[in-house]
Amino acid sequence: MLQRKVLPLRRANNRIMEQQADIRWIQRYTNFHRACQRLLEVTEADRFLEDLSELEQEGLVQRFEYTFELAWKVLQDLLTFKGYEFMAGPNGTLKMAFEDGLIADHDAWRQMMKARNKLTHVYDEEEVRVVLGLIFHDYAPILKKLDETLDSLTKKEEYRQA
Repeated sequence: MLQRKVLPLRRANNRIMEQQADIRWIQRYTNFHRACQRLLEVTEADRFLEDLSELEQEGLVQRFEYTFELAWKVLQDLLTFKGYEFMAGPNGTLKMAFEDGLIADHDAWRQMMKARNKLTHVYDEEEVRVVLGLIFHDYAPILKKLDETLDSLTKKEEYRQA
């Protein structure tokens, strides 16, 4: 359970209510963690990619797309929290995250970003199957590793204080 600072909030009727002040990267991490768990529900199940129905495959693509989006955005928020100045967006974020040691394989992350972008604009079933294989076998474990790294940071006091 995360500790949160409690700040008073004045309402129009002058009553004081308490509001939790959250750190943005931790808020985003919570959403990323949930998304990653949903992706892993499919990729770590006792099933093979070939066993998934067309609908399940489409769901896997959707889960990958939003999990990747949350991944780079939580990295961007964390790097900003740490005081870095860099070009916003996925390219600058992934480069800085690699330099900071938050991710280990910059090339794999760039390939994952290309795959995510390709899925948005591709209608060729064969290309989608190739990317599905990468999601299932390569990208899900990379996202899981990030989830584990970020989870360990949420437990450190210096990453939870504004």
